Amino acid sequence: MATQTPPSTEARIPLSRERVLRAAIGLADASGIEALSMRKLGQELGVEAMSLYNHVANKDDILGGMVDIVVGEIELPARGADWKAAIRRTAKSAYQVLLAHPWAANLVLSGPGLSYARLRYMDGILGCLRSAGFSAEMTDHAYHALDSHIMGFTLWQVGISAGLANISSVEDFLRELDHDAYPHLAEHAQQHMKERDPDDEGEFAFGLDLILDGLERLRS
Repeated sequence: MATQTPPSTEARIPLSRERVLRAAIGLADASGIEALSMRKLGQELGVEAMSLYNHVANKDDILGGMVDIVVGEIELPARGADWKAAIRRTAKSAYQVLLAHPWAANLVLSGPGLSYARLRYMDGILGCLRSAGFSAEMTDHAYHALDSHIMGFTLWQVGISAGLANISSVEDFLRELDHDAYPHLAEHAQQHMKERDPDDEGEFAFGLDLILDGLERLRS
């Protein structure tokens, strides 16, 4: 008599909203948000696509839930901590989380509605700035300067990473570049080939510190 194959561990795990959303995040991380569909998500979970509707209303519900989980991974400003250090830590956490999920920044900005986690994140930064002594008006300006840097730099980094995937190496780029026509671009490209100082946290931190230092001067 033929031996029956036992059901996989994946199949034995009960389907839930959390499991559906985590699978959707994994699919988007691996193949991009455009690869996400109810059919592919069902295949990933080993179920019929219609089974998903017992846990999520529709694709927009899935997208909103994905954003909620990802933004929930961001470290919020610690209460009672130095405002500048707390905001810096949160901003770097947001950048790292959004880079780990390259589809997320665009979805946070253009997705269906504001998630609970996004509201908590926004309120945490605003509250930290107000507690530091910034006026309501200056808090408004400061929040948008910080959020624009976090989201804008992340989207730029994701786009640059995708573009560089089509360039075999910086060395090849420099060999093909007309140095006489674009001398400053050639110099800039050469900077990317230099060994980084171990204390250099990179361009994101550089821009972030410029914003925070400027805000500190305005606060004083």
